[in-house]
Amino acid sequence: MSHDRPPKRFNPAVPNEARMYDYAMGGKDNYRADRDAAERIGAALPSALAGVRENRQFMRRAVRHLLSVGVRQFLDLGCGMPGRGNVHDLVAAAEPSATVVYVDNEPMVVNHFQALLSSSSVATALLADIRRPGDILSSPEVGKLIDFRRPVGIVLTAVLHYFEDEDDPAGLVKEFVSGAAPGSHVVLTHYHPEGIPPEDRAVTAEFAASLNVTMAQRSRVEIEALFGDLVLVEPGLVPPPRWRPDRPLRDSTGWLLAGVARKP
Repeated sequence: MSHDRPPKRFNPAVPNEARMYDYAMGGKDNYRADRDAAERIGAALPSALAGVRENRQFMRRAVRHLLSVGVRQFLDLGCGMPGRGNVHDLVAAAEPSATVVYVDNEPMVVNHFQALLSSSSVATALLADIRRPGDILSSPEVGKLIDFRRPVGIVLTAVLHYFEDEDDPAGLVKEFVSGAAPGSHVVLTHYHPEGIPPEDRAVTAEFAASLNVTMAQRSRVEIEALFGDLVLVEPGLVPPPRWRPDRPLRDSTGWLLAGVARKP
């Protein structure tokens, strides 16, 4: 597993995937370079921006499910920019004492969350690389709010497809889960190249290369394997709109697969 990656540096002239995601979700924490890149992608791949919204809607339903089964602490890894319906907003509505730690390796993301949560005693944000689970799990900020002797919800939405195989994403999930109590859950979405036309896969690869990001071409079997020994809850690994829909079912864009799995 490679850890030799320089920390990200803030540069508003270079498109950033977190800020592009923010723009796609209607946020304001982005710059012209991010907007231009997102609009180029949207023009070439119109369904990709709808896939961003599918991802966010799934995350909200998944978090509500975890709350319904008694999970009261959450670790949101690779959280991205704050927006409407953040994890801490969802959990506060159900249980004000529930705790949340956001983790991202983008300083601007963490700064925005820290400002948003400056008066909170139950939520915080940590600047860290999730390729180093030990650093995160041993962090005082995490230890203050997350008790791994009780179930924890580990959120990894639209994150692991940015990791090369050499980063061992399945191993990372396993390490985060290994010390967690039974009843802990992993919430995960991943780019699904088999779900979109070949021409869209080719354009996606071109955009990823131009933005200097990975867009891992994993099969359904490989995505499911990221859960390791965890047990997928119903309905299993499915397109996001088909995971316990709370509104009339819409056709999936095909861009993502989504699932929630429980530690026995």
